[in-house]
Amino acid sequence: MPDLETQIMKILNEYAEEIQTSTDEIAKKLAKAGAKQINANAASTFGGRGKYARSWTVTEEKSRTGNNVTIHSTMPGLPHLLENGHASRYGGRVSGRTHIAPVEEELVTKFQKEVIDVIQ
Repeated sequence: MPDLETQIMKILNEYAEEIQTSTDEIAKKLAKAGAKQINANAASTFGGRGKYARSWTVTEEKSRTGNNVTIHSTMPGLPHLLENGHASRYGGRVSGRTHIAPVEEELVTKFQKEVIDVIQ
């Protein structure tokens, strides 16, 4: 009976490692595609391929529970202001231009679908 327990644990650990590896690969692939898509959205929404459009990048961090992949702009605070709007210099308000939220929703849906496919 102890041998059966160790064999089952070995199989489960291999399965968990395989899923973790596949999930990390999916996250990296989707993050790179998402950064390119946000770059394109920013370029079309704000005109041209300026510094803001080129500022989108992907960062990977290793942790105990797996890899964390983050899509972010190298211009902190600016994406929030452009997405949600801000107060203008002369009073009043500048409306936000949604260019990040649609990409986020699409990436979450794709990630969930691909992880489910890997698990099955």
